[in-house]
Amino acid sequence: TMNCELIAVGTEILLGDILNTNARYMSLELAKIGVNVRYHSVVGDNPDRMRELISQALSRSDIVITCGGLGPTPDDLTKEICAECLGLELYLDEKALEQITAYYKRSGRTMPENNEKQAYMPRGAKVFYNENGTAPGCAVSANGKIIINLPGPPRELCPMFEKYVIPMLVTKGDGIFVSHNVGIIGVGESKVALMLSDLFEGVNPTAAPYAKTGECRIRVTGVGDSADEADRVCKPVIEEIRRRVGEDVYGVDEADIESVVVRLLSEQGKTIACAESCTGGLLAKRITDISGASTVFGYSIVSYANDIKRDRLGVSALTLERFGAVSEQTAAEMAQRARINGAADIGVSTTGIAGPTGGSEEKPVGLCYIGVSDSEKTEVVKVLSGLDKGECREANRVLFSTRALDLVRRRLEER
Repeated sequence: TMNCELIAVGTEILLGDILNTNARYMSLELAKIGVNVRYHSVVGDNPDRMRELISQALSRSDIVITCGGLGPTPDDLTKEICAECLGLELYLDEKALEQITAYYKRSGRTMPENNEKQAYMPRGAKVFYNENGTAPGCAVSANGKIIINLPGPPRELCPMFEKYVIPMLVTKGDGIFVSHNVGIIGVGESKVALMLSDLFEGVNPTAAPYAKTGECRIRVTGVGDSADEADRVCKPVIEEIRRRVGEDVYGVDEADIESVVVRLLSEQGKTIACAESCTGGLLAKRITDISGASTVFGYSIVSYANDIKRDRLGVSALTLERFGAVSEQTAAEMAQRARINGAADIGVSTTGIAGPTGGSEEKPVGLCYIGVSDSEKTEVVKVLSGLDKGECREANRVLFSTRALDLVRRRLEER
């Protein structure tokens, strides 16, 4: 089995000016071909620290992939230091130089002298010519190790990775890996872990939980000689998760809960309308993020203030006075009024306290009532997030809108 590690080079990544999306992209692609990624590192443009990290990487991994530091400036040293660590000299690659010159010509510019530096390659390297920029990449094998140098910008790295790196490494992996994600809403990560603990001990397939705001996902990964075989390995475990978790599973390999809701509404020829208080339009935004939402969604009101709930939405003044805006009764009326005003099949509402201020002992931050109403019944669910400190506001709003969408999903699946 070949172990791999990824090194991102660039002080701007360490400072947080740039997000290292390359690591995520490469990890996902390498997993598909069975190459194990063991470490992710980031190092600044400092020769000593780079030398130290690359030497350490070579001591513990079979494949080391760097991204960044292949530019024309004096602090772009990735290739030079990698060659030095392997004891290799650099030579001028004529074809690389031609390509860089042609790249400048295409945009009507002359190549600055310092760009010639980019055409120098370690002796014996396989050169990856760059069709989307000036920096060529390369791969070098020495002492049973492989070092791959790639440019930093994703629009240069991704096509190069696909064209050169994947075909080169495809034979080095442990077969074909296939992953499936089981989405769960309504039961927390720790409870899921108890329900499925024995499944998490499996080797092929493996099952592992990870939490997102308001939901939990189980990634099931199988390995086989072909994608079909890896798929077959995953199936029984996915079915067992469905059996144990039941209706809290909202789907397998679904991008998100809103995609499921829009699809179900569309399949059933139904429409939805929203009345939101604490989520401030996030529910409507998430529904309309999905292409095709216009066939199922036409009405939403953000009734943040009580007089809007009363005068525009039509919640009774008595309900608001007697039970307050954050109450089961108000949520029920909001959902009913959204459905009626929007001439929709289903009305959904949210009213709660997103925080971090505004809570009380009987109505704490993180409390939300979610209403779902159709022609047959109106039901309200009380949600308590438990998030009440620091940056809870955004997380609470995401969680409340996730639970609201899931409540609609459950109502639609009853049919």
